[in-house]
Amino acid sequence: MPVPTLSSPSLGPHSLAQRLLVGVAALALLSLSGCGPREHTLNLVGTTMGTSWSVQVPHPPGSLDQADLYARISAELDTVNARMSTYRASSELSRFNAAASTDWIAVSPALVHLADTAIAVSTVTDGAFDVTVGPLVNLWGFGPEVKGDQLPAQADIDATLARVGWDLLRTRAEPPALRKARPDIDVDLSAIAKGYGVDRLAAVLEAAGITDYLVEIGGELRGRGRNADGEPWRIAIERPDARRRAVLRVVALTDLGMATSGDYRNFFELDGKRYSHTIDPATGRPVEHQLASVTVLAERCAEADAWATALLVLGPARGMALANDHGLMALFVERFGDELRITESTAFARMAGG
Repeated sequence: MPVPTLSSPSLGPHSLAQRLLVGVAALALLSLSGCGPREHTLNLVGTTMGTSWSVQVPHPPGSLDQADLYARISAELDTVNARMSTYRASSELSRFNAAASTDWIAVSPALVHLADTAIAVSTVTDGAFDVTVGPLVNLWGFGPEVKGDQLPAQADIDATLARVGWDLLRTRAEPPALRKARPDIDVDLSAIAKGYGVDRLAAVLEAAGITDYLVEIGGELRGRGRNADGEPWRIAIERPDARRRAVLRVVALTDLGMATSGDYRNFFELDGKRYSHTIDPATGRPVEHQLASVTVLAERCAEADAWATALLVLGPARGMALANDHGLMALFVERFGDELRITESTAFARMAGG
């Protein structure tokens, strides 16, 4: 049976439009249910966060109300967007960003929780993961603003860096609230929100008594239990190649979330030099190392999402060292011309049986 390719380039804390959307992801997932009859697997699909979502449930119980399950999934995704979307002016996050205040602003516990998750990764990585980096992404022409044919001036980079910094965002658990250290910061959780959405859909399925499933949003995914053939979910990591889609590695996903960040779909070239959309918050410039993609597996997809971005920013040496220090399951792919070099963290190799 052919293994479909799922790419999940979680490309940093950028706008949802900026993050790589995998147009074939939902269709590819439909063939993952095994080689047996398709009717043995319930397949649900839809759109959210500017991309697609899909859910697979092998051998669904006869008592399952499929329409009700779809409605619950849709409601949960609507809730996530109402809290965290940067496209909805009425969302909690958009209202927070629009506020020209450094006072505490009341938000939902869920928004505080996700911000805390992001800040935890930022702390450990010395800001390689930064949910305030959006203005720099826009400055380099990778956001919604139209890019010209000139690189930004260093003075503009320096001015933008002044309003970028993960430590400019503060959280409070009781009562739940967020606060800016300076009023002009802009928070974008999209580098972690898709993974969080996957986790929330997994919670919906488990609340319905479903223990075998595969959930995907825009290429970020989480699998539990077995597929329709009684085997682990087999997921193909995409080869980081802008010219063609091909399988790099197949992993068995059991009770884990998975996210991939890469540089191979969104970049530009000027005067013979390639500029990646992955911005290093420390320099305000695109990264300049050979790391083409990072795939991270974690218990929660939101954490995998954030870590994949952080490790891509850090590069092969610092990223691998940090992955091993923290026991992360991470696969790194470096590009040297037309050649690729794959390295695995100790935890990833152990999981893969290497």
